[in-house]
Parts: sequence; C-alpha cells; structure tokens
Amino acid sequence: MDQEFHRIKRLPPYVFAEVNAMKARARAASEDIIDLGMGNPDQPTPQHIVDKLVEAARNPRGHRYSMSRGIPGLRKAVSAYYERRFHVSLDPESEVIVTLGSKEGLANLAAAITSPGDVILVPNPSYPIHPYGFIIAGGSVRHIPVTPDAEFLVALDRAVKHSVPKPVALVLNYPANPTALLADLAFYAEVVAFCRHHGIYILSDLAYAEIYFDGDPPPSILEVPGARDVAVEFTSMSKTYSMPGWRIGFAAGNKRLIGALTRIKSYLDYGAFTPVQVAAAAALNGPQDCVEQVRTLYKERRDVLIEGLQQAGWNVPSPPATMFAWAPIPPAFAHMGSLEFSKILLAEANVAVAPGIGFGEHGDGHVRIALVENKHRIRQAIRNIKTFLQSYDKVLEESEKNRVASR
Repeated sequence: MDQEFHRIKRLPPYVFAEVNAMKARARAASEDIIDLGMGNPDQPTPQHIVDKLVEAARNPRGHRYSMSRGIPGLRKAVSAYYERRFHVSLDPESEVIVTLGSKEGLANLAAAITSPGDVILVPNPSYPIHPYGFIIAGGSVRHIPVTPDAEFLVALDRAVKHSVPKPVALVLNYPANPTALLADLAFYAEVVAFCRHHGIYILSDLAYAEIYFDGDPPPSILEVPGARDVAVEFTSMSKTYSMPGWRIGFAAGNKRLIGALTRIKSYLDYGAFTPVQVAAAAALNGPQDCVEQVRTLYKERRDVLIEGLQQAGWNVPSPPATMFAWAPIPPAFAHMGSLEFSKILLAEANVAVAPGIGFGEHGDGHVRIALVENKHRIRQAIRNIKTFLQSYDKVLEESEKNRVASR
C-alpha cells in the first residue's frame, strides 16, 4: 500500500514549497516579508462588478445548478469582447465555453485530447499547468524555446521531425508567464501555417492580453486567417478585472476542441456559480476604465521596480507586459541556481520571489518578481535588496559555510 500513485509519480516536488515554508516561518516569527512571489492581484474587484454579483446572488433562482459550458449571456459577452478587441467573430454556441479560470480549462482540455504517450510541444520556461496538465493526462512533453522568433520556428520544425509519435498539440503563451515576452501577428501566422500543414492543434494562453505597457495591445492568435482550423485560446478574468478568487475564464476558437472541452466538463462540473457568471458578463459588457486603471497601476509599479533595482546594482529587463519581471540572477549568485538564491533573498532581504526553476529547467538562471505590492512596499523591497547586494560577499561566505556543514 506504500506504492505511489501513477499520476502523482510523474509530478516532481513542488519547487515553490520550500520558499513558501520559509515565508510562513518568517511571518510566524513576526518578520515583515514583502511577498513578490505569487502572481496574486492585490487590487479589489471593481465595485460595479461586485454590485452585480450581490444583485444576482439575491435572486434565489441563481443558487441552482448552472451550466457547465457557461450561461448564454456570458458566452455572448465573450463573443462581443473578441469582436470589439480583436475584430474576431465567434459563435457563442459552438466556439466559446466558460471555464473555472483558464487553468482549469487548460487541464481539462489536456485530459480530453491526450492519450497515453502522446507528444505535446511546450515552451520552457512556462507556466506549470502548460506542461503538467498534459503530463497528468498521460502525455509526454517535448520542450521548445519560449522566444517567439526564428529560433522557435526552427525548433518547432525539428521537434516535429524527430518526435514519435507526431505531436498532437503545441502550447503558446504570449504575453508570457514568467518571461513577459510578446508575440506579434506575423509570428502567429507562421505558427498557424505550420500547424495546419502538420495537423497539430494550438492551445494559446492569452491570460495577460490586457496587461501591457509599451506599444500596441497584444494580438490574439484567432486574428490569423485559418487559425480556428487548429487553435483554441484561453483567457481569464483574474488579472484584467482583479478577480483571481472568482475563478472565471473562458476558451474560444476551434469548434472540435471547444466541443471536446464541453463534453468532458459536462461530467466534471455544473459550471461556476451563476451570480459569478452574471457579474463576469457585466465586467465584459460594462465600462472598461477599470481595465485602464489596473494597467496604469502595474506600469507604475514596474517602473518603480526596474529603476530601483538598477540603482541597487541589479539590471533587470523592463517587462513590456504581464504583472511580472523576469530577473536574471545577479552574477555573484548565478552559480547557486534560482531556488537557493530565492531562499537567500528571503532570509537576508525579507523579499519573496518565485524561483525560475519552478517554470522549467531553462528558467533556473532567473527569478520571477510579481508586481503585487504597492509602490511603497516595492521601494522598501528595493532598499532591502540593495543592502543585501552590498554585503553579498559576506552572504556568500556564510552560505558556503552552511553548505559544507550540512554535508
């Protein structure tokens, strides 16, 4: 009875657990930890959305089972959003489904389309559900680069030529978590043409479509002619409308994939609480100044963080989108990897970040910094980090002593 379950055996230990445990111990000891680790929006949900939830919750009929594919009003609101934002016309009956956040949708679609041993192409580093949704479903993941450029396309071609069996699907995520990279329509067009030619499905995660700072708004892959032959796209209310705990998102695009997700969800859930769906429709259909406000907020925090870290001696690229900075580990600490650096940063500077190794082996030279504290707290974090970096030789010496002592 001590044999580990098959699907659990395929999941490595949760690499964020050590940092989270340290964070909990420090807080229990009344230490002031500035948490820039988890991408958990700190702003309240806009009041008009909350008001609509309250109004809908007062209707007893809304307390019954809902629809697993989403109420018609919300699916129509999603279609209207795509028409307004991307000039893409979607059929709310066959090309849109509501999900319990994009994470649930991705995992359940993976379960719907994956047979044991199927090969899935996933960029590395990437958000953990992108590879592990398929691994849990029994698939095999082949990693490709995350940069949306010629190197990606060469790697994609090589992966298809040398994968047995032929890959079933490709996962994309731009603006990217954790790297904040952006893709343009020209890149999407090349990927769509390639995947249509080879009969490979595309699962695009567009959760950060509205959190952008520089240049044009990020495009949808569904804007590419013919994309709906192979592509489905996931988005979420969590970041755009500061609704992470509401667990509401949607998928749109290829009818066969939407149909597969609809069928598997019909066995698994009755859909999100109806008042939550009503409020989500109100968010999409209502005034959008709240979206501009949250975008401006993250941009201001980004500028404070990047400028402050540079002055502290840590050069971090300025992210053009998302609520994250993808920070290369300072050279003096690069040898220890992202997990040990994150633990030292927490212990010495009281700042929590996410180790890059948690997003894949090719993320181990970085840490992810989330813009989830106000500017005052970010400035405090920068001061702590500056003090830490100024005494790095002492920190490294102590770290080496502890490492030798633990042998």
